[in-house]
Amino acid sequence: MSEQPVRKRPRHLMDPDNPRREIRKPSDSGPMHLEPVQKWVLSALAFTTIIHMSGGLVIAALYVEDTRTDAQVGLNVLAAAFGVIAIAVARAIHQKKFVSPWLLLGLVPGIVGLYLVLR
Repeated sequence: MSEQPVRKRPRHLMDPDNPRREIRKPSDSGPMHLEPVQKWVLSALAFTTIIHMSGGLVIAALYVEDTRTDAQVGLNVLAAAFGVIAIAVARAIHQKKFVSPWLLLGLVPGIVGLYLVLR
C-alpha cells in the first residue's frame, strides 16, 4: 500500500488548519483604523457645535439695544471664551497640549462681534 504524499498548499491560499490573524496595534494610524476616524468625527462635531453657540452669542449681541453696550461687550467676550473652549476641546480629543497658538483662533468670533457691535 502506498500512501499519497501530502501536497502542500500554495502560500497565497489560506490554510484552514493554520489560520493567521492579523495583529494591529491600537496606536497604528491608517485608513482602515476606526479610532482615528472616531476622534476626527467627534472633534468635528464638538467643535462645530460649540462654535455655533459662539456665533449665536455674537448674533444675540447684535440684537441687544444700542444703549446696553455693556451687555453687547459681555456677550462678545463670552463668544470669544466659547471659541477658545471649542479649540481646546478639539485638541483634547486628539490628546494634544491645551496651550497652543491655535487657541488664539478661538478669539475670532468675539473680535468680529466686537467690531460689528462697536462700529
